[in-house]
Amino acid sequence: MNIYVSNLGFGVQNEDLKKLFTPYGDVSSVNVIMDKVTNRSRGFGFVDMPSAEAAETAIKELNGVSVEGRSIKVNEAKPREERSSGGRNYY
Repeated sequence: MNIYVSNLGFGVQNEDLKKLFTPYGDVSSVNVIMDKVTNRSRGFGFVDMPSAEAAETAIKELNGVSVEGRSIKVNEAKPREERSSGGRNYY
């Protein structure tokens, strides 16, 4: 199950998220999203756990927990929606 984690501090890195989720089960992958220009965290990331049961437990237990002084939000990731062109069509 893919898990969306938001409100992360700028210092949180992939390894930090992995350590946070590992007590709840196996973690397949972790990806803190980085800004391409500043190379700093954008404040959110994704954690993939193969067991849906472990992932649901992690979501329930970690949602609202304080990490680096910030209360993180943890939910099941939703599929990415296609972005529109802003309503402008150029031909």
